[in-house]
Amino acid sequence: MKTEYLEKYNFWCNSEIFDEETRNELKSLTDEKEIEDRFYKDLSFGTGGLRGVIGAGTNRMNIYTVTKATQGLANYILKNNGAEKGVAIAYDSRHMSIEFSEAAALCLNANGIKTYRFDSLRPTPELSFALRELGCSAGIVITASHNPPEYNGYKVYGEDGSQITDNAANEIIGEINQITDLSVIKKISREEAEEKGLYHTIGKEIDDRYMEELKKLVLSPDSIKNMASEFTIVYTPFNGTGNIPVRRVLKELGFTKVYVVPEQEMPDGDFPTLEYPNPEDPKAFTLALALAKKVDADIILATDPDADRLGVYAKDSKTGEYVSFTGNMSGLLIAEYELSRKEELGLLPENRKEGALVKTIVSSSMANAIVKAYGITLIEVLTGFKYIGEQIKFFEERKAKGEPGAYEYLFGYEESYGCLVGTHSRDKDACVAVMALCEAAAYYKEKGLTLWDQMLKIYEKYGYYREDLVTMTMKGADGAAKIQGIISEMRNHPIKNIGNFKVVAKRDYKENKRVDYVTGEESETGLPISNVMYFELENEGWCCVRPSGTEPKIKFYVGVKGDSLEDSNQKMEELKEALLKLVEA
Repeated sequence: MKTEYLEKYNFWCNSEIFDEETRNELKSLTDEKEIEDRFYKDLSFGTGGLRGVIGAGTNRMNIYTVTKATQGLANYILKNNGAEKGVAIAYDSRHMSIEFSEAAALCLNANGIKTYRFDSLRPTPELSFALRELGCSAGIVITASHNPPEYNGYKVYGEDGSQITDNAANEIIGEINQITDLSVIKKISREEAEEKGLYHTIGKEIDDRYMEELKKLVLSPDSIKNMASEFTIVYTPFNGTGNIPVRRVLKELGFTKVYVVPEQEMPDGDFPTLEYPNPEDPKAFTLALALAKKVDADIILATDPDADRLGVYAKDSKTGEYVSFTGNMSGLLIAEYELSRKEELGLLPENRKEGALVKTIVSSSMANAIVKAYGITLIEVLTGFKYIGEQIKFFEERKAKGEPGAYEYLFGYEESYGCLVGTHSRDKDACVAVMALCEAAAYYKEKGLTLWDQMLKIYEKYGYYREDLVTMTMKGADGAAKIQGIISEMRNHPIKNIGNFKVVAKRDYKENKRVDYVTGEESETGLPISNVMYFELENEGWCCVRPSGTEPKIKFYVGVKGDSLEDSNQKMEELKEALLKLVEA
């Protein structure tokens, strides 16, 4: 092991393949652990792409790992006759995003593949929209989403506009793994690529079309017209891509009282006022909360750097304090608004069962109660919004063939602060989520309700569901082994109780098996193979364990249902405590 990583390190230090800056960066390293971490493996191209710390080395995000992945993607596209359709490329505000997106475009051009690269940073969901609008065979977004500033990433999208799912990813990984000599990666200058008609720049025309698609989704224009000037919004783009499109759509709809956190308005890859540019982190809202109190805002909204996730705070009319919404809460609030308004307007399918709400397996069980109330169909998928986007593709394909399962997509969401109204994008879209949430807020304000008031009404209607996430970070080779050990232990040793919570069934998605502990029956999970364990608990509780696909973490998702907010909060704390004791035992 030691010999292998040192051989790679020495090769990078001395080979003329690498530029002088890269070689000097590596030669300056003195910490052997740092050298090992940079070279003990190749940066993994997972089922969605690359993500890692920026720097020199095989286990880092740099021009060489990015173009190696792009050469593999190019080989895949050429084998599937997609060169003429081309590839759309977007990027966010992170360090090296401009450089990585340009290098990816030129690598594709050198392989004879057309590219359509945005002229400046854009939200991830707009990339999904753009590649379908332009009829591309694939798309690339350079982003590390909500990761810390030292990270960047590379996400690949398929022709349908969704992030690539397992089959395509495995084929691309196969192509990448065949590249053992970096000198085979093709290069071309931008000037030559433009002369050959391969390199194209896109911008305003796609922005305009994207905005029009968003505005078509509005259900309550009169409520917006009546309440927009009486409704105060504080918004922060977290120094990322959401600033221009979010403010534009709100302005065009008529919202006039929109205040942007000035310190977090402009693009900045250092995220100087943010420890972690993640709408899931309460500390990230410090400046937004201060501004909200100053201007007496109704709601506070935050989009992550690539504007596919949305964080929300809303005022409690009784206390005057701002209450944070989890991703489940905001997703379910939008779902209830969209479904209730469509029901009022007669826009739900005549046969209700032909309408579908799609969620991931780690998202709130309240969705089960909502679909039952509206008589629509619930479809559950593995963690990752790409599986929700994939369902939209399946619906369309079945409809074209006249096959069963051609559902009408009504809404999709996941617990990690992402949802999608409409089908203009095939990824979670914080821009449309902002629009829908502000529309809902105007609608409810017209009825004398704040968003928090409405959330309480939803709990009263469906039950007091509560969810949470516990993560453990385990870095490096030792950490990766420990993560796998924890999951294997839970897989191989039957768990009948988690504290006082009785396990009624176990789902092992790696083995594609569900075991009902009450009846003893075994069945298939019905979902793709994935290293995930799911425990169904009594009284609609649950627990799910999986390794992160993008970070050195193991994640424990948990859910309970209580008789009140206090009861569900207490049950949640008991379940988390019992789970940690089980893992640490």
